[in-house]
Amino acid sequence: MTSSMTKQPTMSSVLAMQPLQLCATAIDKAYLKGEIKVPVLQGVDLCVRKGEFLSIVGQSGSGKSTLLHLLGLLDSPDIGEICLDGQRIDDLPERTKDQIRNRVFGFIFQFYHLLPELTVLENVLVPLMIRESTWSYFAKRGEYHARAKELIAKVGLSHRIRHRPSELSGGEMQRAAIARALVSNPSILLADEPTGNLDAETGQEIMELIQFLNEDQKLTIIMVTHDQQIARRSGRIVQLKAGRIDSVTECAAA
Repeated sequence: MTSSMTKQPTMSSVLAMQPLQLCATAIDKAYLKGEIKVPVLQGVDLCVRKGEFLSIVGQSGSGKSTLLHLLGLLDSPDIGEICLDGQRIDDLPERTKDQIRNRVFGFIFQFYHLLPELTVLENVLVPLMIRESTWSYFAKRGEYHARAKELIAKVGLSHRIRHRPSELSGGEMQRAAIARALVSNPSILLADEPTGNLDAETGQEIMELIQFLNEDQKLTIIMVTHDQQIARRSGRIVQLKAGRIDSVTECAAA
């Protein structure tokens, strides 16, 4: 007897059909502490598929933030390579890497990094100001302002659009930082402890927003967190230990 029920594909099986988007291969990274060389990452291999939500977890000093910074071209590996859509990017000229950081990656940090003298609207517009020449920016000013205001509304900050960071709560500053990360229409969002400086309730609100971006907008997200409960809201968890990948876990939600 043939069943009339059609088995629905799981999220993980759907993602498995997506192309590899960002890959780190045989990554080593060390830093100098005085005259002592301190290894941080040792032989790390990691690939992320388009539309995936991946968490990187580990104890302090395990190398998780360093790995995120290497993936986003904020730093360069000592050994190994970073590839985007099959093309190596870590060895490109600095100007080209700047353009990739501005156009491909959106960054969210634990401490927001909002410019204190700028309003929410102005802070969100900063990546577009950096991208364009002065003339080009003003030629597109109306279009860019409309996009920034749309994103500010999406993160629930329309009532704070003219406020400066000192007038915002921690959660509001993180929402502004998320809008800023999205204004360049990135294909990959890199989040370094996005809830680490927030209370539990506000952190949950930020995580709901990040999950929405992944599930509804199909945005690829790579998130560093020390919180296993938050990590389980992603599709896959990579555990780092002493600079190496210790385990990879598919989450039940995937």
